[in-house]
Amino acid sequence: MTAQAFPDWMKAVQASVEEALAAFIPGAETLPAGLHEAMRYAALDGGKRVRPLLVFAAGEVFDADSALLSRAAAAVEMIHAYSLVHDDMPCMDDDALRRGKPTVHVKYDEATALLVGDALQSQAFLLLSEGEGDAARKLGMVRLLAHASGSLGMCGGQAIDLASVGINLSLEELEQMHRLKTGALLRASVLLGAMSGKQIDASETAALDAYARAIGLAFQVVDDVLDATADSATLGKTAGKDAAGNKPTYVSILGLEQSRQLAEKLRNDAHNALAPFKNNAQRLRELADLIVQRKA
Repeated sequence: MTAQAFPDWMKAVQASVEEALAAFIPGAETLPAGLHEAMRYAALDGGKRVRPLLVFAAGEVFDADSALLSRAAAAVEMIHAYSLVHDDMPCMDDDALRRGKPTVHVKYDEATALLVGDALQSQAFLLLSEGEGDAARKLGMVRLLAHASGSLGMCGGQAIDLASVGINLSLEELEQMHRLKTGALLRASVLLGAMSGKQIDASETAALDAYARAIGLAFQVVDDVLDATADSATLGKTAGKDAAGNKPTYVSILGLEQSRQLAEKLRNDAHNALAPFKNNAQRLRELADLIVQRKA
């Protein structure tokens, strides 16, 4: 376990990811200037960077190359940023606030927001495919991120979410939706970090999968709790939208207290899954704690 305190490690990773994103997204002076300016607005200077933090934390377990980690972290954050831009549009969740500032379609316009999401998604895969390193590993990383982002992952979960407004889902149906919508990209973040290092075997992959499944659900459970209990200033986005939009959530099905208990159980599950890695996975444990105990 590194001697660096977790908050210091987290700030260092967040700063390095910010630098990587600034370098890998074309500058606002590059044509088409307006699109590149909006891409940078969407991706830079904001967010907790949970997914890149997971990339780096998993990379530490497997002695990953720092340059490859930077690319993987920036790529997964571009996918996440694109999903937020599209999620906020009037045809989806229709929100005017994200990370404490106007959403992209409000700051610019809907057509620009659509193109920003498209371009960030393409840039993510371009980024993973470039640079030095083994071609087979890069292809595997591209495939992993594509699967997590598409109809069998994040986009599929969003489609189920949109189709579920006003419908009484079972707890199992809600869990499946969020394993796709939120969990798939969190899982990809963990595995991308691991793939940036030494070869991982089947038992290690299974342990990381169990960890990722736990934190993926925990992230959404806590999101639902915060949406019901925190204010917009704290969240940096519009609070109470799930209830106002008649969307099924863990809070609407389980209630607040049971939702909090479920989040805590999932945190313990995440810790237990990491037992094979001993102290090498301390950062992943700390991130599980951060995901469950966060206030925004």
